[in-house]
Amino acid sequence: MEIDNNIGENALRSVAVGRKNYLFFGSDKGGESAAIIYSLLVTCKLNEVEPENWLREVIVKLNDWPSNRVHELLPWNCSTVK
Repeated sequence: MEIDNNIGENALRSVAVGRKNYLFFGSDKGGESAAIIYSLLVTCKLNEVEPENWLREVIVKLNDWPSNRVHELLPWNCSTVK
């Protein structure tokens, strides 16, 4: 059996590639906003939801969507964009 860490390296590659970009968020608030977006996009992938399609759908719906039902737009609740 050959030992490798390809899975770990692939998971961290986006962090290493983005490291320099993270310096240019402009503020702590910008960094927090980016962290939320990254978290939602990774959640899409973990729930087998296409991130770009999910984001497009949410952006279209969000303006008229009631705030007490926003949880319905989370990736694990969206079945139409899988």
